[in-house]
Amino acid sequence: MDFPILTALILLPFVGALFVACLPSNRPETIRIAGMMTAIATLGLTLWMLADFETGKAGYQFLSSHAWFSDLGVRYTLGVDGISLFMVVLNALLLPIALLASTGVNERAKAFTVWLLVLEAALMGAFLALDLVLFFVFFEVVLVPMYFLIAGWGHGRRNYAATKFFIYTMAGSAFLFIGILAVGFLHKSSTGLLTFDVRLLTQWAPAGIAPTTAAWLFAAFTIAFAVKVPLVPLHTWLPDAHTEAPTAGSVILAGVMLKLGTYGFLRFAIPIFPAAAVKYAPVLLTLAVIGIIYGAIVATMQPDLKRLVAYSSIAHLGFVVLGTFALTRQGLDGAVFTMLSHGLTTGVLFLIIGFLYERRHTRLIADFGGLWRSAPIMGGLFVVTAFASIGLPGFSGFVGEFLALLGTFMGHRWYAVVAASGVILAAIYLLWAVQRAFTGVPEGDNATISDLNVRELACILPLLALSLFLGVYPKPALDRIGPSVKSVIAHVEKSTSYESPKFS
Repeated sequence: MDFPILTALILLPFVGALFVACLPSNRPETIRIAGMMTAIATLGLTLWMLADFETGKAGYQFLSSHAWFSDLGVRYTLGVDGISLFMVVLNALLLPIALLASTGVNERAKAFTVWLLVLEAALMGAFLALDLVLFFVFFEVVLVPMYFLIAGWGHGRRNYAATKFFIYTMAGSAFLFIGILAVGFLHKSSTGLLTFDVRLLTQWAPAGIAPTTAAWLFAAFTIAFAVKVPLVPLHTWLPDAHTEAPTAGSVILAGVMLKLGTYGFLRFAIPIFPAAAVKYAPVLLTLAVIGIIYGAIVATMQPDLKRLVAYSSIAHLGFVVLGTFALTRQGLDGAVFTMLSHGLTTGVLFLIIGFLYERRHTRLIADFGGLWRSAPIMGGLFVVTAFASIGLPGFSGFVGEFLALLGTFMGHRWYAVVAASGVILAAIYLLWAVQRAFTGVPEGDNATISDLNVRELACILPLLALSLFLGVYPKPALDRIGPSVKSVIAHVEKSTSYESPKFS
């Protein structure tokens, strides 16, 4: 394809944001239409890319590379493979849904729409960048719109939550920046060429960087990505950010933005530092298991529905890290698939909680009860989504978690056994929330609450339908993910003495 589709995926939301910024502020409907048209056009372009993506090919596709800051060794290099493909698709899918769910935002609607479109563009860039400096630029730009979305349209302690989110992620980014510069200049001292091209560094670094130095650089990358996931104990910014963020912010934060951390492990940390990844995999597996169990246990104690789902995200992303550092093909397949699945199901949970908040102006579970009787569609969809989030067979969550646990069991059995208890704990906290909020006899305002309308159903049903489709027929996704995952494992095996466990 000669058309620079990846550049278009980044530029289109940026251009749309600039166009919306030029519209008069007293025309919220025009602003919403312009924002939605931009988001739909970006989704259409993404689906075009998905349709043209070659199944069975492990390398990067739709490559685009141009000189940017030549003297600094920085190039504008973009590409997509099976690991990044569905993150790009998920980003493009969730943005129009987030806009549709936010039609009630009338206060500074223009700024709200602009920040969402800028966020989409920056996330696109982060998932498509194949130059470490370019990735870092987008990785940092993402923070700005999310900060303003939380601080400007959030709830309660929104300024505190936004500031905490910004400080945590900036602190992690400092480690990443140091690591990126070190890798680039080490390459120059070794070869005479200053470059930050991921493809070149992946081939050179395993043999070109001393083991001790590689371990320190792996730690720098790991800290930055662990904050973004987030892994326990670097997680405390997430519950506050989710609780205070507007619905659209929570959907994008959980659905796409958290995946920058797990994606960073798969795209950069493991391929560039394979020996360090193998050596310290038990540490990351331990943190993943702690996150799974801790997130699930703390979720059961939450009085706030949104905070409960926030802690559930810590547990779900723990499964992604578990599958990633199992360093097996099945584990990595499960990790990437769970990244996609979590974006679908958790997005729906945050949407329903947001719609419920618009009706009752509370998220406290104790304030609800009997909602299934007064709003049967909302209650039914929440229950179905809870089952999907738990990982019930037939939904995408089951496929991802099964593969992650299977891949872990092949080489690290006890980690898999302990992590499996997280599935049971997930059933406890989600079904307990369902029992308290949706069963029983509705009283007071709960008895007169309105059910979901057509607009709200249009936000929810596509995501649930995709989760069901991928749960019943995951082959289209796995066929595109598999070759790229296999190449990561092959690279680790080639660069180290590690041998990935295989089925006998």
